[in-house]
Amino acid sequence: MAFHTKNPKTDALARRVAALKRTGLTEAVHAALKHELEREQARPSLVEIGVRFCRDLRAQGKP
Repeated sequence: MAFHTKNPKTDALARRVAALKRTGLTEAVHAALKHELEREQARPSLVEIGVRFCRDLRAQGKP
């Protein structure tokens, strides 16, 4: 399946990354998307942030 972008700036970015990494466009786009997905999935959810906040707040209180 082909991947095509109509945005010249996006195309230029992909080509620049591919040139820097000395890879093809497909591999450059694949690596960038994989990296971004992993980064997003590593971020804690709002629920996790809220639970952590409540635990920290409770730990600071007097028993």
